[in-house]
Amino acid sequence: MKQISRRSFLKIFGTGTVAAAAATTIGCKNNNEGTRMQDEPAEGKMTYRITPTTKDKVSVLGYGMMRLPTVGQGKAKNGKRQTGDEEIDQNMVNKQINYALKHGLNYFDTAPVYCKGQSERATGIALKRHPRNSYYIATKLSNFGAYTREESIEMFNNSLKELQTTYIDYYLLHAIGGRDDDHEPMELFNARFIDNGMLDYCLQKKKEGTIRNLGFSYHGDIEVFNHALKLHDNGKAKWDFVQIEMNYLDWHWANEITEENTDACYLYNELKKRGIPAIVMEPLLGGRLANLPDPVVAKLKSKAPERSVASWAFRYCTTYDNVLTALSGMTYMEHLKDNLRNVCPLEPLTDKEIKWLEGPIAKEIMSYKTIPCNDCKYCMPCPYGIDIPGIFVHYNHLLMEGHAIDNIKDPNYKKYRKEYLVTYDRAVPKVRQADHCIGCGQCMPKCPQQIMIPEELQRVGKFVEKLKRNE
Repeated sequence: MKQISRRSFLKIFGTGTVAAAAATTIGCKNNNEGTRMQDEPAEGKMTYRITPTTKDKVSVLGYGMMRLPTVGQGKAKNGKRQTGDEEIDQNMVNKQINYALKHGLNYFDTAPVYCKGQSERATGIALKRHPRNSYYIATKLSNFGAYTREESIEMFNNSLKELQTTYIDYYLLHAIGGRDDDHEPMELFNARFIDNGMLDYCLQKKKEGTIRNLGFSYHGDIEVFNHALKLHDNGKAKWDFVQIEMNYLDWHWANEITEENTDACYLYNELKKRGIPAIVMEPLLGGRLANLPDPVVAKLKSKAPERSVASWAFRYCTTYDNVLTALSGMTYMEHLKDNLRNVCPLEPLTDKEIKWLEGPIAKEIMSYKTIPCNDCKYCMPCPYGIDIPGIFVHYNHLLMEGHAIDNIKDPNYKKYRKEYLVTYDRAVPKVRQADHCIGCGQCMPKCPQQIMIPEELQRVGKFVEKLKRNE
């Protein structure tokens, strides 16, 4: 099969949120303390939702297979931050999937382009050891940059091969709404799925049973989302589910985070009124809702000291009754266990708690003016070696901790200044720091959050230089 390059995959994401069916808890602070966090998740207590069309009994927590454990995960090399290029740890993937299935999690979401093309294979190896009727596989038509009919069909058949299955339970048109260098969003949607006949091909495969449920994941231009729903309304395509980004920050603030994003309240309600279940990606907004500013953490802990900060985000999404499942990229076993505790069984939030998260809590988080980087690494590799996500994660951590080192008169200025500079050098090698950015802009079309990366790197670079001059 012709391999789709990482560059081709990422070209379309200049105006939308990339398929990150792998919302993660990576980067969590030590917020999982408390007696409840020490308990093993209960077996036989999983909460399920029913897919209207096929009556599948789907676990309300789904496993996102985009960020899989790697050999040597979490161990720094020469004291420096790892890049995520390490070999997948198949034994750990097997172990975590065993544990997930044992506790009733039965929905596994992957794609041909995840983990540099290795996710489907790793997922297939892990799941093949279990009865086929004990789990549901979701994968995608990720025909970015290679969307002829022949190439797209080859991708579909290769997914079956890599996943070691004869049918796909949930198949998605991957990341509708993006653009590339040659097409605007609607043009690209037509090129990838309509003009080449691939939507009709998928509908035929559904009739044959090779695809059991057909849907799409949405990232970007709202015109394309609305167009896809019109296809459903007029009978040209019947969507069994749709995957959207949804969390308590994106519910009302998505457009504030990134200008062209669409608030989740609109996406969710458009699906609900049509009876199309939503599958949620980014319930933790790339881990940011598990790694909150200390004052926000204190407020969440004051209401539920025994629960993790991340649990609020998962319970928020899954409280909405039209959510079929919420996906999490659980790289570590402790993330899997924590998430399972929240849904075995699910304890829904009250209306008052939902309004509190969507309102005052979301507003306070937004006030910190962090760089909206989810550490997805889609902007990497930088042709000039800059560790873009490492720089942004380190800078955001400073803001989250509330360290006032922008004011030389602050009594803690000297302490925090030194701490930032030392940890910056440890986290990011000097030759990969912000001041080495030449502003080429090659990273920008790849960013799912549409960050003006060169401008933000310049801002961080100037901030660091100011600290070095002790101004």
